[in-house]
Parts: sequence; C-alpha cells; structure tokens
Amino acid sequence: MFKKIALIAAVATLGAQTAHAGMAEAKKWVDNEFQPSVLSKDEQMKEMEWFVNAAKPFVGMEINVLSETIPTHEYESKTLAKAFEEITGIKVNHQLLGEGEVVQAVQTQMQTKRNLYDAYINDSDLIGTHSRLQLAVNLTDWMNGEGKDVTNPMLDVNDFIGKSFTTGPDGKLYQLPDQQFANLYWFRKDWFDRPDLQKRFKDMYGYDLGVPVNWSAYEDIAEFFSVHVKEIDGVRVYGHMDYGKRAPDLGWRMTDAWLSMAGAGDKGLPNGVPVDEWGIRMEKGSCNPVGASVTRGGAANGPAAVYAIRKWDEWLRKYAPPGAASYDFYQSLPALSQGNVAQQIFWYTAFTASMVAPKSAGNNTVDDSGKPLWRMAPSPHGPYWEKGQKLGYQDAGSWTLFKSTPVDRRKAAWLYAQFVVSKTVDTKKSHVGLTFIRDSTIRHQSFTDRAPNLGGLVEFYRSPDRVLWSPTGINVPDYPKLAQIWWQQIGDVNSGAFTPQEAMDRLAGEMDAVMARMQAADERAGTYGGCGPRLNEERDAAYWLAQPGAPKAKVNEKPKGETVNYDELVKRWKN
Repeated sequence: MFKKIALIAAVATLGAQTAHAGMAEAKKWVDNEFQPSVLSKDEQMKEMEWFVNAAKPFVGMEINVLSETIPTHEYESKTLAKAFEEITGIKVNHQLLGEGEVVQAVQTQMQTKRNLYDAYINDSDLIGTHSRLQLAVNLTDWMNGEGKDVTNPMLDVNDFIGKSFTTGPDGKLYQLPDQQFANLYWFRKDWFDRPDLQKRFKDMYGYDLGVPVNWSAYEDIAEFFSVHVKEIDGVRVYGHMDYGKRAPDLGWRMTDAWLSMAGAGDKGLPNGVPVDEWGIRMEKGSCNPVGASVTRGGAANGPAAVYAIRKWDEWLRKYAPPGAASYDFYQSLPALSQGNVAQQIFWYTAFTASMVAPKSAGNNTVDDSGKPLWRMAPSPHGPYWEKGQKLGYQDAGSWTLFKSTPVDRRKAAWLYAQFVVSKTVDTKKSHVGLTFIRDSTIRHQSFTDRAPNLGGLVEFYRSPDRVLWSPTGINVPDYPKLAQIWWQQIGDVNSGAFTPQEAMDRLAGEMDAVMARMQAADERAGTYGGCGPRLNEERDAAYWLAQPGAPKAKVNEKPKGETVNYDELVKRWKN
C-alpha cells in the first residue's frame, strides 16, 4: 500500500512539474528574457510552438549534457536550461567542467561506447576525429532521417558562421556551433594614441606606433614598452603578456594556430592544404595524413615552426610581467585587466565580457564612463606567412551527438541543443557571452548600438577578414591522442631543458609515431574508416624544403616592422 501511495505521489509530482509546460511559459520567457532577438515576438512564439509540440513525446525526461566553463555556457546552464524545461517539460542537467575534462569525457565515451552524457558541446577541433571514427552522429543525415521529426524547420544552418569548421571531408555536418571566439591582437589604444609615445617610438624604430602587421613590429613594440617606456602614470608597464605553465592548456596555446600565425602551414581556408597549422600533411583530395615531420613532408619541426616556438619563449622571458611564465591560460588573459600591459598578440575574444567590466569591479582598462581604453585587431603574422593562409585560431564549441546515446535521449538532447542556438534566444545569449555564432545576430541593430563599448568585437565579426581565423581542421586524425603530446614538449623549451629545434624534432617524431599506430589500427580493423594516416617514407629534409609551399626553407626572420592605423583599419572593414 505504501509503495502504491508513493507511486501515485511521484506521478503527481511529475505531473506538477510538466503540466504547465507550453505556450504560456514560452510567452513569459519571450517577453521577459529572450529580448532582443532577430525575430519578431510573433516569430519567436512560432518557433517556441514548434519546440513545445516536438517535445511532447519526451515530457518528463531528464537528460545530461556537458560543456566547458565559459560565460556563454554558464548562461545556458543557469538560465536557458530552466527556460527549456518550463517550455518543453524536458529537464536538462547542463554540467560545466574545464576544457580538458570535457575532452576526456568525450574520449571516454568514444572509447567505451557507454553513454556518459546525452550531448556535448566540444570544440570543432575534433572534426577530423569525429568524421573518421564515425562514432559521432552525422548531423546532415540525422536531420534528414532519424532525427527529422525533432529538427527545427527554423534552424537555418546556413546562418551559422562556423558551418565550414564542423563539416567533415565527406561534406557532411558533424557538429552544430554553439559559441565561437577568436584569438586576436589586443592593445591599449589610449597609450598608442599618446603623441609623446608616438614620437618616441618613431624616433627609435623609424616607423609609426600602431597595430602591428608583422611579428617584427610586435617585437619592437614589446621592447619599446618593457625596456624603454617602463612606466606610465606611475605604473610599471610591459609590452607583452603570455603564459608558460606546464599544463595541457600550454599545448592548446600552440595547436591553436600559433604555428600558422608564424607562417608554418600552406595557403588554404579554413585550413592549409596540403599542410595545416599543426604541420600535418594531407594531400588535396585525400583523407589520409602522411606525416608531421619535415622528412615526411610535414612542417611541425620546420624552420617556421621552430621560429614560432623560439619567439614565444623569447618574448615571454624578455617582455612579459614577472611570473607570467608560471601562468596558465585562465590566469594570463584576465591579468590584462590590471592595466599594466600594452599589448597581447594571442588574446581570446571570449574574455571581452570581463574586459568591459566597470572600474568598480577592478578593471583598469576602461575609463570612468565604462568605455574600453583598449581595442582588438587582426593578429600580426610572422615572416613565413603568405597571403591566402589562415591568420589565427577560432574556437568553435559545437554540439556533438554520439551513436552510443539511446535514440530517445539523443532526440531530447538535440531539441535542447537547437533551443540554445535558436534565433529566438541567440541574440540575447550573444549579448551575455559575446561569442557569436550567427551572421544574423552579428548584424542586429542592438550590436550596432553596443559596438562602441566592445573594443572592436562587432567590427571584426562583421568584417570579411573574419574567415582568416579558424579551428583545427580535418588533417588532424585524432585530436585527443595528438593534442596531449604538445604541452610537455613545449614545456621543455620554457624550462630550458631543450632548444626549440630539439623540442619540435621530438614533437614531430612523437606525432608520427602516434599516427603510425593509427595507421596500423586502420589497416587492420578500419578504425578510422580508411581515412587514417598513411605515412610517407622518410627522405632527406632538403628535398621537402626545396618543394613549393610548406615545409618552408628558412627566410629572413626579422624584416622591417610594419604597422597600420587602427581607425583606418576599422574604416576599411566598414567599407
């Protein structure tokens, strides 16, 4: 009898939780939270009506999803998950963990084929992995087949600016972008605009103080502020900021296109062909990587890559504030708000929200009215870079479904994924996290109005230049296996244990060794769908360095510095 009463009570509780899900709740959220929007309120309600109806078979279900901890995902976890439950009757536990832990969970689910989470927001850097292992759901086929009944007719996939990042070699979509941010150049415009500093810089270096176009100019500006200016308004200042702590995010610091900024890869967008920014070679029209070492036609240990690592280490030692070498990713970027750094070559736009915080919150890089004293601009490039190459990294955290997830749970999770990227909520979400995914959102009037307070973010994302920043691409056959190799080798440079050349030789060799094991698994069991590595036989490095494109032979690594006026740059973007 007690069990029967408990069961009745449980059913009643479930009914109380779900009975009010529907259009009345949708209207409340549309009116009170989901503004502004690129849609009219009537259009928003039409989209919400579709969600209400599509969710009916799953009312009362509880699903689990995972993403990394950034403001955009915090908003989803705290606010949008609640809205989704109230509107659809589906409860979402949206868990937040560090990026490394998310990658580990994804890797574990792929290896064990056990359903740990019903959906993930993981970086599109894994596109080469997902498209080869075929453990992730092919979204193109899913939306037109088994998942058609739960695919939003207003989704508008072509509106997503990162669509090319999540498309595999087969032309199919494997992930749906949820947030994006680029690594750009950051600088103190108020300092750069000072006539006394402009004159002093030009007298010393022979050209104008401005946004550096190349690494030579960046280096000169770093030296100028750290060694010659030293102090501004009573504060000790520095010309550079970075990080060097031996941890996994030190590896991401480099795989996030640092080598391609120096010019290590080939021309091609979103990634170099045949050699990408990791230095991995994959011939055009093929899906089989053939090597990372120069002796196999790769560029991971070529002159450009070694130059890139040497400059990272050298600038960190010479021009960054004391202690920067012991910082990790999460410590170095917010450190700019202290107000003692003139520029940063590798700054992520994900930190825009914190960098426009008011002075009262301890942010020393805004004025008394809250306007930023800083600006963001395109990344400067190294001496090996050529026009037509990518110029930096763009993180594209993207929804990923796995075949190991039961279909009903996968469908419910797909509804939530589409909800948090829908046109109904995306404009508001973008105002919170400032991580744009939709072209329509970027061009909304509300961002035109807000642009003066965002330091160039809106102008950048509206510019044609934005396509030059892209994530890891399809040349990387297994991101989790290869990414973990990087940080230890790079850490050995910072510690002084190895020279940049020695470290990159070891790195390229280890990458080839790991890819050799992938090749064996693919040839034996089809692990990578026939698209695993097929390593080239080694031959003298001189042969490859003499061929067109990457790997590139050594060049003059200190050409004359070149800068551009920031205001003129923005005018060019707008026109």
